[in-house]
Amino acid sequence: MKMQIQNNTKIALIRLLRKKASENDANIWRRTAELLEKPKRKNITVNLSQVNRHSGENEVILIPGKVLSSGILTHPVTIASFTLSQKAKDKIERVGGKCLKIDELITQNPKGSNVKIIV
Repeated sequence: MKMQIQNNTKIALIRLLRKKASENDANIWRRTAELLEKPKRKNITVNLSQVNRHSGENEVILIPGKVLSSGILTHPVTIASFTLSQKAKDKIERVGGKCLKIDELITQNPKGSNVKIIV
């Protein structure tokens, strides 16, 4: 049952991303939709160590998949992702960062400017 709910949520998010990409001429949302549409065996998972390595302080990071807690995060970042482990959320908030859902990021930043995708 949980898998079906997550699948429906993913489909709705992909539709929203495509709509916002057209409305705002924002290729970042189109690219995110493409990454989310990949088969389950190619789902994206990103560890906090990767986020730490590929981001700077106070950057906005978009992860079209799941964020896992492996590694350390040494600076505050805002991370928008499809799903997020509880441990990863705790580590992000401990260093002063924020966690968002992708649809919340779209609402806050419709053009997707100054957002970095990490896959």
